Amino acid sequence: MLKLRRIAIDTYGANVAFIARTCSIYRPEEFQAFNKIKVVHDGQTLLASLMVVDDLSIVGEDELGLSEQAFGRLGMPEGAMTAIAPAEQPRSLDHIRKKILGHTLEPHQLEEVVSDIAGRRCSEMEIAAFLVACAGFMTTAEMLALTKAMAKVGNKLTWRAPVVVDKHCIGGIPGNRTSMIVVPIVAAHGLPIPKSSSRAITSPAGTADTMEVLARVDLSMHEMQQVVDECGGCLVWGGHVNLSPADDVMISVERPLAIDTREQMVASIMSKKMAAGSTHLVIDIPIGPTAKVKSHGDAMRLRKLFEYVGHEVGLHVEVVTTDGSQPIGRGIGPVLEARDVMAVLENTPDAPADLREKSLQLAGALLENDPALRGGSGYARARQLLENGEALKSMNRIIDAQGRKTDVPCTGELTHDILASGPGKVTGIDCFRIARLARLAGAPMDCGAGIDLFKKVGDPVEMGEPLYRIHACFESDFGFALKFAEEGDGYTIGDDA
Repeated sequence: MLKLRRIAIDTYGANVAFIARTCSIYRPEEFQAFNKIKVVHDGQTLLASLMVVDDLSIVGEDELGLSEQAFGRLGMPEGAMTAIAPAEQPRSLDHIRKKILGHTLEPHQLEEVVSDIAGRRCSEMEIAAFLVACAGFMTTAEMLALTKAMAKVGNKLTWRAPVVVDKHCIGGIPGNRTSMIVVPIVAAHGLPIPKSSSRAITSPAGTADTMEVLARVDLSMHEMQQVVDECGGCLVWGGHVNLSPADDVMISVERPLAIDTREQMVASIMSKKMAAGSTHLVIDIPIGPTAKVKSHGDAMRLRKLFEYVGHEVGLHVEVVTTDGSQPIGRGIGPVLEARDVMAVLENTPDAPADLREKSLQLAGALLENDPALRGGSGYARARQLLENGEALKSMNRIIDAQGRKTDVPCTGELTHDILASGPGKVTGIDCFRIARLARLAGAPMDCGAGIDLFKKVGDPVEMGEPLYRIHACFESDFGFALKFAEEGDGYTIGDDA
């Protein structure tokens, strides 16, 4: 038996165990042939990857170290006596091999794969192999089965209301923080909208990152339900309520590989909405040259997949295509995006018009699901709730219920304006490059970092006029961002005809 020791290393969600090379109980070499080990304490087990340590100040000869995430999941105090053993091969590995060979998987086989992924019984290599195989070939029946399997694992929310609405954007557009405006509008009307959102993975901010500027987002499932019961809606981090946990694991493997197929996207989104207990869903698909979806034809194919899964699982789905040719709003990064959101809700004259209008369109589409509203009046009702201040009151209730932040962070103090290289009119903005630039500046890790846009598509510019301002909190990030901007500012300026 080994004494448990907490190792202050963030392994980004992975369970990692540490053992001394000169361990007095086990020989590390005997575990080399296995992908994972099994950590056992009083009937509880945890699967983890094993690392061998030569520095006894990190892990002693009679100790087993666990990374922060693994230690928390095992739930035992330091010093508890634990045993380790080679972990059995996941049952689903045979199914993964079958998929690699180009075969179609049955629903029960996909359930086993998803269960093992959620239980962290599969290595990242095995998950990557499964995802790559699915990216190469996946039937619509498999997509549906994968969606159901992912929704089945993890927590599930239930609501008393007959109509529970939600919205989701497939992403890829900087700014675009519509959820933080849509939720309070819809909640003010009286339709429940329990919005669980993600943190940024490759973008400069997720909805959860931006909402966290204003309020606590790491609510438990019980707390989330309380907020919705009290306020009619919420804006929380989905990772903390454990909805479709297999999806979170798969996303962490997908992103470095740049895997983002239509089928996997649909399964990811729809599984979480099923687990959240939604009955009516609006999907926002931005279309643009640097967006995820680049043509109306691609958008229509994706729309059919969403509608097919929605029909099969009993979830009413409406797909809305929107302009994805440029960022939405002016701020890119948590603090800057929160500023834009509150400007819209407060009806300030300089609030971003594009963010306001898109939010009203999406909120209106959701309100159309209220049988009490006459057909086609959803947009007018959404605008009324925004303009009369009810949406702002609703947002403040949600912020207070979730836990208002007393010290709202400021934008990064290191700033640099990127200037137009010549006169003309802005004819294009590269969403991908602008998002990358904001991340290099430090967003979302530094919530005050990001980009403040001064010019949008169609705006006239003079030579030397600022296009946008970079905000950073650390010199190193500031330097990375400036170098990247020098290589290309992401703007296309044409003749002012």
